[in-house]
Amino acid sequence: MKTVRVVAAVIRNGSLIYATQRGYGEFKDGWEFPGGKIEDGETPEQALKREIQEELDTVISVGALIDTIEYDYPSFHLSMQCYFAEVVSGKLTLVEAEDARWLSYDMLDSVNWLPADLELVSELKQQIAEIVH
Repeated sequence: MKTVRVVAAVIRNGSLIYATQRGYGEFKDGWEFPGGKIEDGETPEQALKREIQEELDTVISVGALIDTIEYDYPSFHLSMQCYFAEVVSGKLTLVEAEDARWLSYDMLDSVNWLPADLELVSELKQQIAEIVH
């Protein structure tokens, strides 16, 4: 099975997390953390900065690696490195996405996440629970 290597940004603003809704392709209308494919010769951090610049016309700083999600879709294996990120400049303009929302931690279940991103949501909830307790 073909492996697709991607990066995803968990963009934070205080206690809010930014989510985007796909506007195209096989997974149109599903919600995800913004990001995209890692190109040859790029580090994951470089890829994430480039993808957010292309998709949201925004410059970010890439923070800590949260997790690497491994997920088998019917036609490919997804390896998604997920990082915390913060906006440095720009207004998160939707260039490719259909919609976007800032979600509080207790609202993370309010959108229809794509399967791999849902695994990241579960990881985030676990981290939050550990901090609270």
